Amino acid sequence: MSAWWHRHEDVRTWVALSPALLLVGLLFGGAVVMAGLRSIGLLGIGEGGPSLAAYRQLVTDPGFARSLGLTLYVAVVSTSLSVVLGIGAALLLRRLGAGRRFATTLFQLNLPVPHVIGAVAILALVGQSGLLSRLAAQTGLLDAPAAFPAITFDPWAIAVILQYLWKEVPFIGIVALAILSASGDDLEEAARTLGASTWQRLRHVTLPLLLPGVLSAAVIVFAFTFGIFEVPLLLGPSSPTVLPVLAHRRYTDVDLAARPEAMAISVVITLVVVVVVLLGAAGARRAIRGDAAVTEVGS
Repeated sequence: MSAWWHRHEDVRTWVALSPALLLVGLLFGGAVVMAGLRSIGLLGIGEGGPSLAAYRQLVTDPGFARSLGLTLYVAVVSTSLSVVLGIGAALLLRRLGAGRRFATTLFQLNLPVPHVIGAVAILALVGQSGLLSRLAAQTGLLDAPAAFPAITFDPWAIAVILQYLWKEVPFIGIVALAILSASGDDLEEAARTLGASTWQRLRHVTLPLLLPGVLSAAVIVFAFTFGIFEVPLLLGPSSPTVLPVLAHRRYTDVDLAARPEAMAISVVITLVVVVVVLLGAAGARRAIRGDAAVTEVGS
């Protein structure tokens, strides 16, 4: 038994993680099950028998479709830009010399800052009555602070995306920088020796090495930006609004009959995130196999 235990490292890993996974599974899974039961009327308002009325209402509600589209737009744009800018920042930091440690420290300073504080700061900075608008009016660039471009509460959710980029670009960048530091320069040097250009080294060596880790981090960013509530509530448009805010509004509606719809929206959010996580995990596994092939060729 002892020999079998030492040979199967994956089993030891799952056993070591089982307490944390069990706790997360109970909390997350329990919440999802409760939301699902309430969405079909088995608990709380609407008890008396299962019904898909809440989901039928969502399917026929144009407001839900617009909110779903806005939520996907914000999450996809925020994640994509975070990945591109984060990888670019990591490549830049990697090339720095003596000031690399200091620059990396500055780059990740805002990671511990809560999103709510960042959202309030964005509002105070770029709102139409914020710091930049007042400075522009005082210096004569604008006639009045109200003439400042409306990037808060706007239909394109620009301020929301800016807030996500402010937080998630360093996250992606630190992940990418850690991967680059661990992989070293041997493969790139080998490609350079073989005559590969800078673009060819980036495309065929650096990005394949980064893809598994960055893809996993991007899935986390997507899940977070798709399901977060506070930042869109403070900075986003009021109509349509993102799904988490819509669910909150339905849940706090004076009409208690709207609560099953709120639970149904929560279930939809969970399903979308789970699908993206599964697709991201499958993509990461394929990328790892590709990464192994690149490393084997380089050696």
